[in-house]
Amino acid sequence: MQANRRDFVRLLTASAAAGVLPRPSHAQAKDDLYDIGRSGNVRILHMTDTHAQVLPVYFREPSVNIGMGEASGRPPHLVGDAFLEHFHIAAGTPRAHAMTYLDFVEAAHRYGAMGGFAHLATLIARLRAEAGASNTLLLDGGDTWQGSWSALSTQGLGMVGLTNLLGVDAMTSHFEMTYGEAKLRTNLAAFKGSFIAQNVFLTDEAAFNGAEAFDPNSGRVFQPYVMRDVGGRRIAVIGQCFPYQPIAHPRRFVPDWTFGIREAELQKVVDTVRETERADAVVLLSHNGMDVDLKLASRVRGIDIILGGHTHDALPEPSVVSNPGGRTLVTNGGSNGKFLGVVDLDVGPGRLNDVRYTLVPVFSNLLPADQAMQAQVDALRAPDAGMLNEKLATAGTLLYRRGNVTGTMDQVICDALRRELGAEFSLSPGFRWGPSVLPGDAITMDLVYAHTAITYPDVYVQEMTGAAIKTVLEDVCDNLFNPDPYVQQGGDMVRVGGFDITCSPGEAIGHRISDMARPDGTPIEAGKTYRVAGWASVNLPQEGRPVWDVVAHYLRGLGEVKLDRPSRVKLKGVDGNAGYRA
Repeated sequence: MQANRRDFVRLLTASAAAGVLPRPSHAQAKDDLYDIGRSGNVRILHMTDTHAQVLPVYFREPSVNIGMGEASGRPPHLVGDAFLEHFHIAAGTPRAHAMTYLDFVEAAHRYGAMGGFAHLATLIARLRAEAGASNTLLLDGGDTWQGSWSALSTQGLGMVGLTNLLGVDAMTSHFEMTYGEAKLRTNLAAFKGSFIAQNVFLTDEAAFNGAEAFDPNSGRVFQPYVMRDVGGRRIAVIGQCFPYQPIAHPRRFVPDWTFGIREAELQKVVDTVRETERADAVVLLSHNGMDVDLKLASRVRGIDIILGGHTHDALPEPSVVSNPGGRTLVTNGGSNGKFLGVVDLDVGPGRLNDVRYTLVPVFSNLLPADQAMQAQVDALRAPDAGMLNEKLATAGTLLYRRGNVTGTMDQVICDALRRELGAEFSLSPGFRWGPSVLPGDAITMDLVYAHTAITYPDVYVQEMTGAAIKTVLEDVCDNLFNPDPYVQQGGDMVRVGGFDITCSPGEAIGHRISDMARPDGTPIEAGKTYRVAGWASVNLPQEGRPVWDVVAHYLRGLGEVKLDRPSRVKLKGVDGNAGYRA
């Protein structure tokens, strides 16, 4: 299949300094989707949030990605037709399918699955050869070692081998740290690139006890940046790992470390690479999430471009953010291996003259599998192939996860928790990773792991009052819809099973969740106690079965998954929001 180049991306050409006007892309005039042209003297390739999806997948982009306050109506909070209109993408094209939910099932059948490490490897090799290996950097924004059985069963090490074969030069992280410090360090010892994270420091107690750190004097745990001579220029890449690690995940995994956005420390690092290291260009490899990066870019001077991840936003153009030092471009590179960011830089002495950014969709039908990578992927999966390929049930409807308030695959998990554990209600975390399943396709054990493979998977049942349930929902809702990006943590709303709710994103905390009721309309009473099932507790370790066993057992008894009456989340006060389509 060949794509029409007129339907391809309008590439943003902008300068992080000043005075450079947008210009047309070479890609607009070509018929080959991957003939994006060559510009400047430095090429940076950016992958992020693959979540260990080593094979091609289907992944539906959200129909609900609501932005509140200043974020309303601007990227990344655009969905469907609003997204296409903003970025001048024609409907019904390969790029429209890759970047929106529109006509998803029909378009998925037409264009095929996306991503897969063997196909990604082919694309990376092509783009690296086009620019020249000495002129190219490959950066990994994190969430690469988690999200599949292949990752979990090897505690991330299998994914290290795959990224080594890709030739990743530097990476930062998020879920990588949920394997714990000891395993993280073992994996990093096997990683051939550089691990960078400027925003991780030892706790006072750990520092006093002489815990391992990159810089014992400051307590900084990891190397904050790397300097690379690329294309005849000095390029600084600073790492920014997920800043809310001990809040979003159990603290026990990394008890000796503190995190945070750490603006002041980041500014010092930028000043060092600019003034002492004489960097010609400065890149921030970030796992903050895009809204956080947009605010950060307005407050920290001297960064030319932020290559962002965590929120899984697939955006074809960077946002241009003004700050006291000039301007910074902010990107976010999608997820699940669907995209590869390509940044062509024209770098002069001490300044960035020009930038051309392309978010390239990875259509597995258009890119032949790299044989060496495919062999390594097959070897990684081979010991468990029979188990992974077990057909548990058939999808009677489209099953997907990504979306601010609900997802059909999440509803399957919620139903499994209630039925298997004998609970009235269920709660499931609003993770943004996990591939989609087309109607009529098999739900395999591989797919169940792709939605549940974490290092704290135990299920639990506990007694909770209606008031306590509301408090949980309000807290997560504030994390999602607080107008201050620095309060957000980047996930979606906790999913609910067995009851309905109304959610008002524009209200203040404590007032966003209302009308909690069973499907028959019976209200959830604040003072009444209910039996609630869940998984992925961030507090104390649980002693239940792993959630994948619970979901698999439930699915084996269904035959076909139809979701006749899923729990309903009514959104209030969002009519007209460009991030909401009913």
